[in-house]
Amino acid sequence: MIEQILTGKNLLRAMYQVQKNKGSAGVDHMPVTKLSELMSINREELKEKVRSGNYLPQAILGVEIPKGSGKMRLLGIPTVTDRLLQQAVLQIITAKFEFDFSDNSFGFRPNRSLHQAVIKAQGYINDGYQHIVDIDLKTFFDEVDHCHLLQLLYRKIKCSETMRLIRRWLRAPILIDGKLVKRRKGVPQGSPLSPLLSNIMLHELDRELEKQGLKFIRYADDFSIYTKSKATARRVGNKVYKFLRNKLKLTINREKSGIRRPVHFTVLGFGFVPTYKKGERGKYQLVVSDKSWKKLKEKLKTITRKTTPMSFEERIQKLKEVQKGWVNNFRMASILVKLHDLDGWIRNRLRYCIWHHWKKPEKKRRSLIRLGVQQGQAYAWSRSRMGGWAIAQSPILRTTITLERLQKRGYESMLDIYKKISPQLNEPLYTRPVRTVV
Repeated sequence: MIEQILTGKNLLRAMYQVQKNKGSAGVDHMPVTKLSELMSINREELKEKVRSGNYLPQAILGVEIPKGSGKMRLLGIPTVTDRLLQQAVLQIITAKFEFDFSDNSFGFRPNRSLHQAVIKAQGYINDGYQHIVDIDLKTFFDEVDHCHLLQLLYRKIKCSETMRLIRRWLRAPILIDGKLVKRRKGVPQGSPLSPLLSNIMLHELDRELEKQGLKFIRYADDFSIYTKSKATARRVGNKVYKFLRNKLKLTINREKSGIRRPVHFTVLGFGFVPTYKKGERGKYQLVVSDKSWKKLKEKLKTITRKTTPMSFEERIQKLKEVQKGWVNNFRMASILVKLHDLDGWIRNRLRYCIWHHWKKPEKKRRSLIRLGVQQGQAYAWSRSRMGGWAIAQSPILRTTITLERLQKRGYESMLDIYKKISPQLNEPLYTRPVRTVV
């Protein structure tokens, strides 16, 4: 197997994938852009080190990122060379495990997506499986038992050189705040191999749930089980808790786990609300969870904050990236009315940014005149004591910095993005009265 991993074709494919994924530099500070140069100079030396077992991975760079609700998540960033080799190993060993994985597992697998997982969950709920065992694993990626994981890997990978490489990656120390910390458990999030390793570990859980004939979905370490009664849900929840604790040595987060009804349940950022269409009593439709809306607004606020140092063009570009990614992710949910209201709020924030950029009263006066405002009115508004946010929502800016003018500068509304991504709209734009927002 190690020779398959080290073929020129496989390494070249791995290099392109690492470059495509971009990402930060590791402890050696070498950027992804230098990978081609490294491969052209040191490829044969690197291959020989791996073959002979003399290759030693470098330490992982530990970086904390915000997780939500004030908590932080620790990411592990391997060096570019380690990422290249991990990607090369991943490309060869994936096929050995993929065939055995459950049809109810959707995370980080070819031709499977988050949307498929959510649709399956909705199908279970609409079929009457409305008592849901919602389980949250406590810091899963930090708690994976190395010995158990290596045993699972050895069932399919008999190559000693490949196993040695994986073991060394698992045991590589992590650099946190300038201090090297030993690792005897856990799979660092941020490495190319970690999604596959998590699926291999939790495949044991999938097998156990399938053995019991249960309806479930799993996306990486997020999973939920669907039952028809509360008593069944309790019994299943207790069994799963014991299996995770005794067999996989994983801990459940009791605060976030429990038995839910559809209206109190969220999966992968989606929620469920009853539909009132004729003939569909007891059915549920998809909506975006409050938490997902809140995260989106926080991102949009950061980009459109008047004090964020960037040009209007940069602001629009970043706005498009966030909007397109979010709409593509949640396009299956009922979001049109909220998108309409959110677009008006974003436009007002952009107007506020423009007003703030004009700064001095005289520049505000000249700019308003250029936009077609009469001189006296322009003078009065430029000297107004109203706050910037109030002026952004006032007729003076909404009739001058119009939607058409914003579009000429590159702005695109979330509603227009949604219509491009999902041309066949399955719900009317206005399902409740809304005021017109320009």
